[in-house]
Amino acid sequence: MYIERVPNRNSSPAVLLRESRREGKSVKKRTLANLSKLPSDIVEGLRVLLRGGTAIESLKEAFDIIQSRPHGHVAAVLGTLHNIDLSGVIGGEGSREQALVLAMIVARIIDPRSKLATARGLGDETAWNSLAELLEVTSATEDDLYAAMDWLLERQPSIEEKLAKRHFTDGSLVLYDVTSTYFEGKNCPLAKRGYNRDKKKGKLQIVFGILCTAEGCPVAVEVFSGDTGDPSTLGKQIEKVRDRFGLSRVIWVGDRGLITEARIREGLRSVEGFGWITALRAPRIQELKKSGSLQLSLFDDRDPGEITDPAYPGERLIVCRNPFLTEDRRKNREDLLAATQKNLDKIVAATVRQNRPLRGKDKIALRVGKVLGRFKMAKHFILHIEENRFAYERDEEKIAGESSLDGIYIIRTSVKREVLETGEVVGVYKGLSVVEQAFRSFKSIDLKVRPIFHRLAERVRSHIFLCMLAYYVEWHMRKTLAPLLFDDEEPEEGKALRPSPVAPALKSASAKKKASTKRTKDDLPVHSFQTLLMDLSTITKNTVLPKFPEADSFEQITRATPLQQRALDLLNVRL
Repeated sequence: MYIERVPNRNSSPAVLLRESRREGKSVKKRTLANLSKLPSDIVEGLRVLLRGGTAIESLKEAFDIIQSRPHGHVAAVLGTLHNIDLSGVIGGEGSREQALVLAMIVARIIDPRSKLATARGLGDETAWNSLAELLEVTSATEDDLYAAMDWLLERQPSIEEKLAKRHFTDGSLVLYDVTSTYFEGKNCPLAKRGYNRDKKKGKLQIVFGILCTAEGCPVAVEVFSGDTGDPSTLGKQIEKVRDRFGLSRVIWVGDRGLITEARIREGLRSVEGFGWITALRAPRIQELKKSGSLQLSLFDDRDPGEITDPAYPGERLIVCRNPFLTEDRRKNREDLLAATQKNLDKIVAATVRQNRPLRGKDKIALRVGKVLGRFKMAKHFILHIEENRFAYERDEEKIAGESSLDGIYIIRTSVKREVLETGEVVGVYKGLSVVEQAFRSFKSIDLKVRPIFHRLAERVRSHIFLCMLAYYVEWHMRKTLAPLLFDDEEPEEGKALRPSPVAPALKSASAKKKASTKRTKDDLPVHSFQTLLMDLSTITKNTVLPKFPEADSFEQITRATPLQQRALDLLNVRL
C-alpha cells in the first residue's frame, strides 16, 4: 500500500490510499480509501508507516477497525471448490440455491454444525466468518437452507454422473464400502435398529455406502434404512454404475462382508465385464484347509501365493500371511478367552454358594448366554448345564484349529493375471483403507456427519450427500496441501520400500522426516488438516473506518504469514 496525491484542476489534490499489483506485463491500481480530509500530519505519519518507518503516536487514533471476520480458511476452501469446478458440476450457476449449497459445503469443512447454527453463521449480524459475504447469502434462514437441500437432492443423480465421468473409465477400479451412523429421534422412516457400529445403545441408525476411486476420491453415495444388511446394498450400486454411469467394464473392490458369495452369484457374475476383488470369511478358509487346497506349509510371511479350488471355478485365490496380524489375533483371543472364563467362573460359583444358589437350567443358560454373547467366544467352550449345576471347559481342538489360521487371509478375485499381478491384487484390496479414511473423516474427524436430527427421509439423504461433496473438496485439498501436512506426499515411494505386498504400508522418507522434525522441506511447521485451517482462519477481513467527518470505510485483509502464503499458493487461491 502507498499514498498518492492526484492533482485536481480546480481544487486541492486528492490524497488516496492505494495498492498495486502486477498482472502479466501491466500494473493494476486499486483505491482503498480517500484520505483527502485527514490532517496533513496524520497523512504524513501514515506515509512514513507504510514505508516501514515509525508513525506518529496520533496515527493510532486515526482509524477504527469496526469489523474483523476470519477469512483465510474460507477463501482456501471456497477457492478450491471453484478451482475443481464443483460449482459447475452442481449447476444452477448464479442461483441463490447454488450459493446456499456452496455455503453449506464450505461450512461443513471449516465449522460443521447443525443447519440452524449454520444459518446463524451466515446472518449479517451473527456471521462468524466471511463466507456469507463472499457468496452473498447474508440473509439466509434455516428454511432457506432446507429448501436448498431439497434443490440439491433433485440434482444428485446428474452430479454423480458428472463426477463418474470425470473419475471413472471403462476398466476402472471401483472401491465400495458401507457404514452406519446413529440418529437422534424416532420419526424418520430411514431410522431403524440394525448393526450398531457406533456402539450407541438405544439409538436408531441409518446406513450409507460410498463409491470411491482407487485413490479414495468419493464419487457417489447412497443412503439406506438402518436395518439394511451390507451385502444387500451392492445390487443398487451395480445398477448405478452400469445403467447411470454407463460403464461396461468395472472391477469391484469390497470387503468380505460386502461382496459375498450370494452377491457374486446374483449380481456380479451375471454382468459381463464386471469383475471383483474381495476376501474369504474364516469358515470358507477352514473348508479350504480341510479339503487340502490350502496347505499352510507352502506359504511364508513374505510373499503371497495362489491356489485353486473346484468351489471357485475360474477364480484366483491369493493366500497371504501377515505375521503382525498373527500375533495380534493370538493375543486378542487369549484376552477374550480369559475374560470369558472369569465371568463363567462367577456363574459356577453362583450355582454352589450356600445362600440362594443359582438354580434352574433356563436361568443358568440365560446368564451363560449373556457372557458368551458379550465376548463372542461360544465356539471355543464346551458347556455342561444342568438344573443345579454348571461346568465348562475349553474346546482345545477348535482353538488350535482357529489359531493355525491366525494371520492368514485369502483374497478372492475374478481378475485375470494379465490384468493384475498377484502383488497388485493384494495392494488393491488393502487399498480399501482409503474408504475407511473417508468414513473416519465423515463421522468424527472433520465433517461430523453425526448426530443426525433431520426427520424427513429426503433431508437425511441430502445431508449425507452434502457431506460427501464436502469430503470431495477436502480430498482435493489434502492432496494439494500434502507438503504442509503430516500426510505422505510421496506414497508411491513408501509402497516401493515395502518388502512385500503383504507387509504393512511404509511411510516415505519425507513423511518420516516431517513426523520426526515437525518441519517441512521449506522449514515451515507441519500441520494436520484441521490445524492448518485454524491457522488460515487467523487471516481476517477487516473493515477500517478513518476517524474524520464523512470518511468512507475500507476493507483490509491481514497479511499472510510465510506458511499461510505457501498454503494459498499450493491451492492457487488469492485472498
